[in-house]
Amino acid sequence: MGSNGEERSVRIGDVTGSAFSIGGSNITNTVGQGGAAEEQPPGAAELLEAVRELRAELVRLPRSTGRGELDVELEDVAAELEEAEEIRPGLPGRLRGALERWAPLVESVSAATALAGMLASLGG
Repeated sequence: MGSNGEERSVRIGDVTGSAFSIGGSNITNTVGQGGAAEEQPPGAAELLEAVRELRAELVRLPRSTGRGELDVELEDVAAELEEAEEIRPGLPGRLRGALERWAPLVESVSAATALAGMLASLGG
């Protein structure tokens, strides 16, 4: 309670990536809030796994010329990623282009959505 008999209240909302102090009467509590660690873009191994998952889901789709052509593109990307320690420049754009080209085929495939999210985190 305050000095005049009023009840005091303190409300602290969401605090992210900050430090703040609360105190009075020679008492201070400092709280550091680091927030979430900065998210790292996926590496070659993670991207390879996402490509493999999409290829596995493609097998469940009805056979079509498009499915076969997309699988060949994904197979080429997978081979390149298997040999790489880093994602080579141009590969995310090439893969993104394949997903866009075959969007009607893969729009309902969850692995395609996951792969597209990874590509978005790589930027460009």
